[in-house]
Parts: sequence; structure tokens; C-alpha cells
Amino acid sequence: MNNEISRISTIIGDPVRSVILWTLLDNRAYTAIELANVVETSPQNISIHLSKLVNADLLTVESQGRHKYYKLLNPEIAGVIEGIANLVPKERQKKVTDNNSGIKYCRTCYDHLAGKIGVEITAKLIDKKYIVLDNKSFLVTDEGKTFFEDLGIDLEALKKQKRIFAKPCLDWSERKHHFSGSLAAALLNKMFEMDWIRRIDNSRAVSITANGQKALYDKLKLIV
Repeated sequence: MNNEISRISTIIGDPVRSVILWTLLDNRAYTAIELANVVETSPQNISIHLSKLVNADLLTVESQGRHKYYKLLNPEIAGVIEGIANLVPKERQKKVTDNNSGIKYCRTCYDHLAGKIGVEITAKLIDKKYIVLDNKSFLVTDEGKTFFEDLGIDLEALKKQKRIFAKPCLDWSERKHHFSGSLAAALLNKMFEMDWIRRIDNSRAVSITANGQKALYDKLKLIV
């Protein structure tokens, strides 16, 4: 086991590969050329790094036409990368977030919402007793069932998925918990569908629409 931990740490810790993994936290698929531009390296070099990440079962690759598209293999890997970010000293995090305050305010963390807004939504769900913490996981209360089903979220279908339903996830910029899992992913998708939030080009940051500001206040009494 020690050798395996060392091996995976070495793969993740490489400067180029760590940027690739960080970039893929937006849960979108990228071509090798797009990732080469992000990390500012050559197509030949990016291919070597991507092969190592695929062989380590960190990325999945799908061919479409002449292109290959790369994504994180699963949400658990995204959680590991966000967890590593929590180890960065706060004063050094500030240098990053000062240059991109949108990332700190509201962003996607793979397939769920993070940043200040993600943390505040989670806090409101807890305050209103829509979700309760139980043995490091969140359970949905009867009131919460009504809340989520009113949004068109099928809780029973989510519980049948082969992944964690809902759990706390330490937010690296806020140092407080937002929530992750299939329920959080479904909520994020609904927020996009209902135009509460919108993606920002070439960024994990998302913007909150006027419609979203009203909905978050009406449903959670959250002022954004």
C-alpha cells in the first residue's frame, strides 16, 4: 500500500499533471491541444502526461471524430484534488483568489457547487432542516424531500446511483463545508436548467442571474 500511495502521489504531484487535474475540475471534457494551451506545453509533452493520468485511472478518454476528449474518471478524484487544495496555506491561497475572485465566490467543484455561495446554500439547507448530518453523511428530512422534489429532483433515483448520496466537502477557499454527492450534482444541474446560474467561459466560476438571486431568496432566504 505504501508503494501505491507513493506512486499515485508522484503522478498527481507533477506540476504539469496537477494543473491538468485542476483544470478538469469543471467537469468538462478537453482535447489534448486545449490542455496543452492551458499548461503551456507542447502537444508531444501533454500526450505523455495524459497517458500517465489515464493509465493511473485518474482520467477517462473518449474518441470523437479525429479528437480525443479527456475528463476526470469519477467525482472521488475531484474530491481528492480539492482536498489537496485545502493543504495550501491560507496566505498563499489568497494570491490565487485575489486574481480570480469569481472562483472564490461561486464555482463548480466537478459536478457540484462550491465557493462562498456553495457554502451558504449548504448552511441554509441545514438551518432549515432540509438536510441533517448523520455519521459524516447528509440525510434528507421530510421537509427537505418536499423542497427537492418541488425542484423536480428525483431523490429515490439518486439513491440508486453507485455513488455517495450527500456528504460534507471542505471548501478550500472558504474553509467551511459545502455538500457534494449525487444530490448536490442534481441541484447544480437544476440551477443551470432554471437559469439561476450560468457558466463563465474558460473558467470554473459561475455567475448568478437575477432570476437566481430571486429564487435563492424566495426558497432559502439567501441574499446574494
